[in-house]
Amino acid sequence: MSESIKAIVYQAHGKPNEVLQLTDQPRPRPAVGEALVRLLAAPINPADLNQIEGKYPIRAPLPATPGFEGAGRVEEIDSAVTDFKTGDLVILPHNLGTWREMVAVKAENLTRVPDGISPEQAAMLKINPITAWRLLHDFVRLEKGDWVIQNAANSAVGRAVIAICREQGWRTVNVVRREELIDELRTAGGDVVLLDNDQLREAATEATSRAAIRLGINQVGGESALRLAKIVAPEATIVTIGAMSLQPLTMPNGLLIFKNLQFTGFWVNKWYEHAGAEERAQTFERIFELAKHSCFETKVERSYPLQDFRDAVARAGEGKRAGKILFRMEVTG
Repeated sequence: MSESIKAIVYQAHGKPNEVLQLTDQPRPRPAVGEALVRLLAAPINPADLNQIEGKYPIRAPLPATPGFEGAGRVEEIDSAVTDFKTGDLVILPHNLGTWREMVAVKAENLTRVPDGISPEQAAMLKINPITAWRLLHDFVRLEKGDWVIQNAANSAVGRAVIAICREQGWRTVNVVRREELIDELRTAGGDVVLLDNDQLREAATEATSRAAIRLGINQVGGESALRLAKIVAPEATIVTIGAMSLQPLTMPNGLLIFKNLQFTGFWVNKWYEHAGAEERAQTFERIFELAKHSCFETKVERSYPLQDFRDAVARAGEGKRAGKILFRMEVTG
């Protein structure tokens, strides 16, 4: 049994390729109430890269190991732990730092993954599918047949929104910036897929037969968010979860006065911070049900071992990928 593990760390904020290092660390030992988890897979998310660069709202104490998401198997448990057993596939808690081979963590903070879900897919369930589920359940009470509109619909959250809406009997207007995504999202279950341009309002009105859309999801900001605001019904709610255009929301006064639109935001970190154990468990239960039926099957372009981290983060930071970039851990010993 090896007495050390590999872990990626950074000691200062900056460009990932410049500040990340692969280090040897002592093999962790579970303390009272802890489980030792052998990491199997961890995705590289935009938030991970932003945190390394120092651009994310949460800054981990330095030196830090990146990685908001990850899944692994329980390798060893303290005698006080009764809810888990060795071999259980688990999702690691938020803000842990998953780009490493092993970690000891409080067992009560782990989420057991049921059979039928691969480690790679389990590693990507904690942020985007959970975000999509809460967006669709926390802001507007949707009835079967209702419409939801979202921009950046080809994102991981957008695809999860499509999958959940299809399962719940809701319909989606999906707005994208590239024409080649239209057929792809239709195949994925999007009811209507439209280009994000000046003709969007007329196209959405025609495609939905003038349906009253009461929930909009904005990941772009700027002109794209304004186009959503012009399409949704009076009294509708628009929830912002991203700002891909790096442009602020600028709304004409009339949209606020005469349509009385509600603008708010959602950040899954805050949800994890405030949600009780029961609410988290119930949400994960529904997400697992959908995942077992491949509703959240996230495309993976390539998996990298930890030692190839420079190639991995470089590719993850590029656009027009064919899927997610993952770390696939290869632990020896």
